[in-house]
Amino acid sequence: MLFGSNLPTSLTKLLVSFQPLFTAPSFTTFCAMVNGFFAQTGEHNVCGMLSGAGLAQTWHHSRAHRFFSTRKWSIEEMGLHLLTVIVSMLLGNEDPLELVVDDTLLHRVGRKVFGARWCHDGSAKTPHAVGFGNCFVVIGIVVSLPFCTRKICLPVLFHLWTKGSKVSMAHHMAQKIAAHFPERAIHVTGDAAYASKELRSLPRNVTWTTRLRKNAALYDLAPQRTTSRGRPRTRGTRLPQLVDLAASLYWMQRTVTRYDTSATVEIAHRRVLWYTVFGPREVRVVLVRELKSSHAYDVALITTDLAATPEQIVERYAARWSIAVAFEEAKQVTGVGEARNRTRNAVQRTAPFGFLCQSLLTLWYATALHHDDIVKERRQRSPWYTTKLTPSTADMLVIARREILTAQFSAVCHSDLNNTKIRGLLQVLDLLAA
Repeated sequence: MLFGSNLPTSLTKLLVSFQPLFTAPSFTTFCAMVNGFFAQTGEHNVCGMLSGAGLAQTWHHSRAHRFFSTRKWSIEEMGLHLLTVIVSMLLGNEDPLELVVDDTLLHRVGRKVFGARWCHDGSAKTPHAVGFGNCFVVIGIVVSLPFCTRKICLPVLFHLWTKGSKVSMAHHMAQKIAAHFPERAIHVTGDAAYASKELRSLPRNVTWTTRLRKNAALYDLAPQRTTSRGRPRTRGTRLPQLVDLAASLYWMQRTVTRYDTSATVEIAHRRVLWYTVFGPREVRVVLVRELKSSHAYDVALITTDLAATPEQIVERYAARWSIAVAFEEAKQVTGVGEARNRTRNAVQRTAPFGFLCQSLLTLWYATALHHDDIVKERRQRSPWYTTKLTPSTADMLVIARREILTAQFSAVCHSDLNNTKIRGLLQVLDLLAA
């Protein structure tokens, strides 16, 4: 495989928009690394991306390593630009940005790896649920694609966690996005770990939704100011615990769509103050209970979004699961986190670069590569997938590799070898692409 101007035209159009973020030599390396990330079927480390681009015999491997360790470019600017492209191509002019935040651990070995720590690992097989590696706080945008029934998360911004508050890092990234899209409504959703006093200073166009801790100290709204002297009260009386609060609320049945399934649930909500987290800002508690549940409530949510309906809040929180799916696909399908570099810049850039390539893959597939026969073709090759209805990330990766192979063969084959023959030859190489 040769690298040069023979990249797929549809991919080139996406990559050209990133050119202002790099110097001319770095942009050439950037295009090669993206191409190699998609084409590589083996390990997705730095040398693997170089081999996937077909440049292992042409470039010295130090060129690829220095791209991540010493070259002057910003992974944050790259993520914000990709987010801009995603919004312009997949969202309407007035659509709000639905963002989800979470952290993931990429396992590493060695004492000299920058930022490597022992931290919580939800996938650990040991009872202690800890692992050693680099932990990244990630913000992704949730999008709906016409050919997928599930919502998809595209990771865009990243922060390597070494110490301090992960909520503060998420808040900082949300501020960056809010400044980049000052006229857009931005809804951020996280789990119960992403709620702390750093959220008192949210930008005006950002709302925050999390799962409410069952021991949260909730207060009634501040009473009306009186004529008596002294500082006015900033909060009302302390509310009871959630179990007792749920018993005092009015419950209504509503139909919500969660995890690709519509179901009728019971919902109750109330405006309160969570003073230790959001200060005097008014927020809303949303309690969810299944119809046949014997519990006072099953899920407790809290949000600063007072304009959305309770059903929208429930569906928005359910869409948070898409970032967990993105993490699983990154580690098991696209190979993010397989790099073994150790220096500060390389560690902070290489894994986020892989996540951005995964987001770019979905964007490329959705805008240029999808056709209705892809699932049918996959089911013909793998008839045991009897319930398969939508393309997976693995399918997107196979189609992307096939498109790259087509472009490479088109550049080196004789002019009398038409596209039909090329695609016939590529069918023989399907196992390579897969």
